[in-house]
Amino acid sequence: MKKKRIVYTTDQGNLCPDCRQPVSACQCQDTAPVGDSIIRLHRQTRGRRGKAVTLITGLPLTGTDLKAVARELKNRFGVGGAIEGPDILIQGDQREVIKPLLEAQGYTVKLAGG
Repeated sequence: MKKKRIVYTTDQGNLCPDCRQPVSACQCQDTAPVGDSIIRLHRQTRGRRGKAVTLITGLPLTGTDLKAVARELKNRFGVGGAIEGPDILIQGDQREVIKPLLEAQGYTVKLAGG
């Protein structure tokens, strides 16, 4: 028989599947994701009515650090953006301008896609 586990409660909302704490108080999401340590800058237009966005993937940051980088990039270029999971979306094709900024911070950056 398979054990049932609670993934949502009306008291606390969504629960983390690993530590079973509320998502807002989850401790296990503060660990850095594992990857090849290369940041990739993608240009996407799919699902956005032809308008381009820059997708930044592979950043070894989580939580408040990821939010701080996104906020810095949005303020620097005067554009909007969002965080979707471990990725950052910046409005417009900003790849050529973001690349030297991230390289100056010590990251290995590649332009991905066409």
